[in-house]
Amino acid sequence: MAGVGKLLKQAQKMQRSIETLQTQMEAHQIDVTAGGGAVKIKINGSGKFLALDLDPEFLKEDAKLVSETLLAAVQDAAKQAKEYNESEMQKVTSAFQMPGMF
Repeated sequence: MAGVGKLLKQAQKMQRSIETLQTQMEAHQIDVTAGGGAVKIKINGSGKFLALDLDPEFLKEDAKLVSETLLAAVQDAAKQAKEYNESEMQKVTSAFQMPGMF
């Protein structure tokens, strides 16, 4: 049964590491720009959008162009946050290998 105790301790350590990482991801900010800087988005590592800034001159452009540029910026921001999140989570979870479980 000593093996079970070791696995439990390792699982608890991994849980603490993940909780610490989640806090770090909340604090990590990713800046995304599109349209030559006309659209600026700030998102954290957890995928929460923090800010959106639009150049007033850009808003005078064709509505379809504004919409497409804004959508592309939002999609890029979400993609970058997801990639960051997955990369950081992989670093934490790869350090903990539980035989027969992963």
